[in-house]
Amino acid sequence: MAENVILRFDNTTFEYEKRKPILDEVSFSVHEGSKITLMGQNGAGKSTLLKLIKGELKPTSGNVFITNEATIATALQVVAKEDAGLTLEEYFLKAFEVVPVGINSQIGKVMNAVNLTVPLDRKVGDLSGGQQARILLAFALIQKPDILLLDEPTNNLDKAGIDSLIEFLVMYEKTVIVISHDADFLNCFTEGVIYLDVFTKKAETYVGDYYSVVEEINNRIEREKKKNAQLKKKIQDNKDKANFFSHKGGKMRKLAKKLKDDIAEMEEDTVDVRREDKTIKNFTIPAQTLVGDIVKIDSVKVIKNHEPETKEVNILLRQKDRLLISGPNGIGKSTLLRSILHGTSEGSTILPDTKIGYYSQDFATLDYDQTVFDSLESSLGDGFDLQDMRAIASGFLLTGALMGTRVAHLSEGQKGLLSFARLVLMRPGLLILDEPTNHINFRHIPVIARAVNSYEGAIILISHMSEFVGEIECNNELDLGRL
Repeated sequence: MAENVILRFDNTTFEYEKRKPILDEVSFSVHEGSKITLMGQNGAGKSTLLKLIKGELKPTSGNVFITNEATIATALQVVAKEDAGLTLEEYFLKAFEVVPVGINSQIGKVMNAVNLTVPLDRKVGDLSGGQQARILLAFALIQKPDILLLDEPTNNLDKAGIDSLIEFLVMYEKTVIVISHDADFLNCFTEGVIYLDVFTKKAETYVGDYYSVVEEINNRIEREKKKNAQLKKKIQDNKDKANFFSHKGGKMRKLAKKLKDDIAEMEEDTVDVRREDKTIKNFTIPAQTLVGDIVKIDSVKVIKNHEPETKEVNILLRQKDRLLISGPNGIGKSTLLRSILHGTSEGSTILPDTKIGYYSQDFATLDYDQTVFDSLESSLGDGFDLQDMRAIASGFLLTGALMGTRVAHLSEGQKGLLSFARLVLMRPGLLILDEPTNHINFRHIPVIARAVNSYEGAIILISHMSEFVGEIECNNELDLGRL
């Protein structure tokens, strides 16, 4: 790492609500040219910390120092709704107060850097999720920032896109701070980790590649647990002796007092072991009972050379059938799902009265102005009451404290868990899942995979995460890239 510090947090506290800090007296430094991973459970304050770096939020107390007014740019997780109607050229122009000479040449260079070829008159909202992910990165790169902030950059990217991003980051000479749950991706370039503890609201810093740091954290936790176990035993022994001697006279009482003083000292020495990230509870998505062909697909549209082509297929889905849709970014996977969902696909039909549970990669099904409570209540299906709703929400770590929170104020990971809680409450007959692992903490993914795999209804799935797909017993696959 370079010697110069480019970013420093100095006893920084931030709270949205009074006396409820998200970050509490956080202190750390980032050196120029370093590649840092920002870790922490959903809701630990990772995205808040990025906003503090960018100056979008101001600390409640303490300071954030940026050396020599270093420039900062962020590759966001999702395209803002107000930008969806812009052409690519219009979108890139938003990065500048004064449009530089040769802007189209600069756009071409950053598009090449993210391995994407798309006409500049295309609307941002018409791009696939993977193409949008690359555009978000290119938008940050065109600003040539001293500090590049990446928030879940591999979401929606296929393998080629992830490999291209890794190659770029390894060669990038400036400072990078990344939030990601993709361990293999992080391990390729990470030089250090800043861990935000959701319970203590503090930050811990570590040096080394991602897997080494995770191993170091786990080893430290085991040492602390062992030390605490030894102290606990010694404390209990001293308490037993102190209780016995306190009823004696003279020197025995003095000994009892000394033992009690020793107990207090040992209790102070007890290590505050960091609590492991909580994992969501095992859950079941109940299925609407349906008889017959739930989904019939005779033809699909794929994008070849930026133009749609219709291809004939023959797919029937009944209860317990699962269809995996695959293909490279930009081929039309998410567009196909949306057309099936909205009934605009000429080549597909859905059994009438089928209740559809749709997990959108951009959370389009969520009303950001609703509270968490209202969002859950609006999806309440037959057989569930408010008590059931609260219990199910709690299993997804959406506790009472979050019920009054606006959906817009949730972290992306919490929005994902809210989306799954809504699917449980809906009792759908058909699940349409578009990248359901995006933004989700890796600890939760095996639980979600088991629930999806045990679902009794029909499923249509898109996912770039091979580990997740491997846990789902798909009996149908449609590779759009091979049509």
